[in-house]
Amino acid sequence: MLPNGAIDCDVHVAVPAMAALLPYMSQAWREMIVTRGTDGLDLASYPVGAPIACRPDWRPANGKPGTDLAILQREVLDGFGLRAAIVNCLHGGQAVHSEDLARALCQAVNDWLVAEWLDKDARLRASIVVPAQNPGYAADEIDRCAHDHRFVQVQLLASNEITLGRKYYWPIYEAAARHGLPIGIHGGSAYRHAPTSVGWPSHYAQDYVSHTMGLESALLSLMAEGVFNHVPDLRVVLIESGVSWLPGFLWRAIKSWRGLRGETPWFTKSPADLVRQHVRLTSQPFDAPGAEEVRKILTHIDCDEMLLFSSDFPHWHFDGIDALPPGTPYALVHKMALDNPLATYPRLKETLS
Repeated sequence: MLPNGAIDCDVHVAVPAMAALLPYMSQAWREMIVTRGTDGLDLASYPVGAPIACRPDWRPANGKPGTDLAILQREVLDGFGLRAAIVNCLHGGQAVHSEDLARALCQAVNDWLVAEWLDKDARLRASIVVPAQNPGYAADEIDRCAHDHRFVQVQLLASNEITLGRKYYWPIYEAAARHGLPIGIHGGSAYRHAPTSVGWPSHYAQDYVSHTMGLESALLSLMAEGVFNHVPDLRVVLIESGVSWLPGFLWRAIKSWRGLRGETPWFTKSPADLVRQHVRLTSQPFDAPGAEEVRKILTHIDCDEMLLFSSDFPHWHFDGIDALPPGTPYALVHKMALDNPLATYPRLKETLS
């Protein structure tokens, strides 16, 4: 059971359609989008009708999942007795090929988030959606939105043009650090490359499962390319990652690092130490079948500061109102739901105190 005043570190809202963003775009972009007939496009990140995209009791009577504020308030904010919830909006603006269109869409999404969600419930916070297609544009968008302290982190997808540790992306991390913002890396892809290492899958289920590899690659890249040396105060949150892959990943990363670290002399700390210092993970989905397996994984992670409570609304990963992994010790629940979010997100601590 969650403690009173818990903080949910991953809830999802969705842009109803391209037309909903037009009021937040310049006249030139509005005219271009309408003239080209793309104002009816839906750049959704999930198949709207897929069962995993929304629990049946969280699906609105009309429209796509994650578009109804009243459902979010009733089922999550009030239902879990939350003090705050961090909104993540997955949108195709982070994947389109045109850098200029990506910038316009991400700006519109952020302004839409403020007007349609943050301004309508004081418990909501949000991630800044940035166009990683152009890190300069992304840094500018961080600077533009950072004055609003209801934005508490920067949102990136796990799989982009290249792995996230490359120097190409460092302006994003530098801008985030300037404003004390963690980087939230959400499972997902801009689909510049196949989500598996051996090509494109045939079915959605294959695609969905394969995204763990993207998160592993992103995390290893951040460590091996020296991002945490360059931005020593950077905090990274792996959102909707699955969690249970982490112990095996760390075992292999440590083994290989010991034998090969001569080629990366800046990689001076063990992968386990870097992850415990810089990385946090949201708790849903927790890919383990039962309480005994959950306890073993928690023992292997060996750090009670890494997990952040999340409901992952409106996605369907658990039944009823028990969003916690089975077998989670209550002392850890308190840390996941209260202490760890406040320690991870400086702006939460600032605005909720």
